[in-house]
Amino acid sequence: MKVKRGFQAFGKEMRKNWVMFLMLLPAIVYFIIFSYVTMPGAYVAFVNYNPNKGIFKSDFVGFKNFEFLIKNGDLWRITKNTLLYNIVFLILSHSLQIILAIMLSEIMNKYFKKISQSVILLPHFISYVVVGVFAYNFFNFDNGFINSILVNLGMERFPFYSNPGIWKYIIVFFYIWKTTGYGMIVYLAAITGISGEVYEAAYIDGASRFQRICYVTIPLLKQTFVLLVLFGLGGILRGSFDLFYNLIGTNSLLYRQTDIIDTYVYRSLIGSFNFASSAAVGLYQSVFGLILVLTINLIVRKIEPESALF
Repeated sequence: MKVKRGFQAFGKEMRKNWVMFLMLLPAIVYFIIFSYVTMPGAYVAFVNYNPNKGIFKSDFVGFKNFEFLIKNGDLWRITKNTLLYNIVFLILSHSLQIILAIMLSEIMNKYFKKISQSVILLPHFISYVVVGVFAYNFFNFDNGFINSILVNLGMERFPFYSNPGIWKYIIVFFYIWKTTGYGMIVYLAAITGISGEVYEAAYIDGASRFQRICYVTIPLLKQTFVLLVLFGLGGILRGSFDLFYNLIGTNSLLYRQTDIIDTYVYRSLIGSFNFASSAAVGLYQSVFGLILVLTINLIVRKIEPESALF
C-alpha cells in the first residue's frame, strides 16, 4: 500500500514538474549508460583477459591481477601518498574556496568583483601540460626563475628536481592554484541563494558584518560543504594523474614522495596493454572510495541527518 502511494506521489510530482524531469533526462541517461551498464565490466579484474574470448569467457584467475600491486611492496606507499595528498587537497581547497567566496560576496563594487572572479577562475582553464612547463621554468637547476634569483643574491642554486621533500608543497600549491577558482564559484552560488531577508533580520538584530558571516553565511554553507566533501571522498584514491605526471614526469628521484596509485600503475602497465591489471587497480580504488563514503555518510547522518547523502 505504501509502495502504491509512493508511485502515485511520484507520478503526481512528474506531471507537475515535467519540464524539470525532461531537463534531468540527459544526465540520467548518461549515468545509466556510462556508470551502470558498464558496471559488469569490472569482472575483467578477475580474469586473464583474452580479446578473442571476451570478458565473460576469459579464464577466471581470482585475485591474481591484484598481485603486482602487493608483490612489489609498493601498495602501502602509493596508497598512503594518494590518501595524504587528497586529504590535504580536500581540506585546503575547500577552506580557501569558502573564504574567497565569502570575501567576494561581501564586495560591493561589481566591476572589482567580476575582475577578481575572473582572475581567480582563470587557472582552471589552463592545461596541466602548461602547468608542468610553468613548474619547469620556475624550478630547473640551470635556468630556473628561482635559481636565477638565488644566484643574483649570491646564494647557491637549489636542486629542486633531486629533492623529493619539497615537491609535496609544490604539488599542493599548484593544485590549490588551479582548482580553487572553480570550487569558489560553487560556494558563491550557494551564498547567492541565501535569502536577503535572513541578512536583513540579522542586521536589524544588530549583527555586525563579521557576525552575519559567522552566524548566517557559514552555517548555511554547511550542507554544500558536506555534500562536496562526500563527493570528494568517493574519489580519494584517484589522484590527479595529469597534475602529478606533468610536474614529476619520469624523475625517479622524486617517486618516494610523489608517486600515487595512478602514476605508479601508468608506469607499470604502459606498453603491456594489460587491461585486467588496470581494471583490478580501478576496482581497488572504487571499493575503497565506496567504503569511505559509506562510513563518513553514516557518521554525518548520526551527527547532522539533514546533511547526509542518504
